[in-house]
Amino acid sequence: LATGPRQNNGFFYEIRTYDIKPAKMKEFLELVNKYFHFRTAHSELVGFWYSELGAMNKVFHIWKYDNFAHRTAVRHALANDKDWQGKFISAALPMIEKQHNEIAYLVPWCQLGKPPKEGGVYEWLTFQMKPGGPALWGEAFQAAVNSHVNTGYTSLIGVFHTEYGLLNKVHVLWWNESPDHRAAGRHRAHEDARVVAAVRNSVRFLESQQNVLLIPLQCSPLK
Repeated sequence: LATGPRQNNGFFYEIRTYDIKPAKMKEFLELVNKYFHFRTAHSELVGFWYSELGAMNKVFHIWKYDNFAHRTAVRHALANDKDWQGKFISAALPMIEKQHNEIAYLVPWCQLGKPPKEGGVYEWLTFQMKPGGPALWGEAFQAAVNSHVNTGYTSLIGVFHTEYGLLNKVHVLWWNESPDHRAAGRHRAHEDARVVAAVRNSVRFLESQQNVLLIPLQCSPLK
């Protein structure tokens, strides 16, 4: 299947999702904020969030790597980091019910952004597209995303296309000042003929979609 063009570098992102035991969620988040500096000493953390709406007792974190050799070296170093293994991993593993990871690239027409200010909320939207890759649906999907950006109601942080995991999946990360700000913006977008037209064109290639409202942790670079 065609994968379409990518960014002109080897950077990629590992997206990790953990399901935490409900009774252990508060304890897990406290552990992350206390000891996660041992992990970030080894590679770049893009963001770390917990779910508020759309899913429960989940955490999402995104890591940036130069290439696959870089990731391999980091994973090896982590396995031999006594502080990381002893203070975090040994305590965290009993709290985790499930782990899932994906490898994704930023789409070529999107650079990783930052929110205009701290203190807002993030929306993580996942689109399962029809097989064929961006060569089939890329232009229509880009137009739909840009139509939302152009309304000005929300801030685009990044658009990620999977390379490992379930293929033909796109994750879009948005930032809003608050859940109410997002709701108001969505209503405006749904009344904008340009947005409606672009979305109608892109959904021809869509199989499913879901979203989660995320709150950044204290240790998250994206806040």
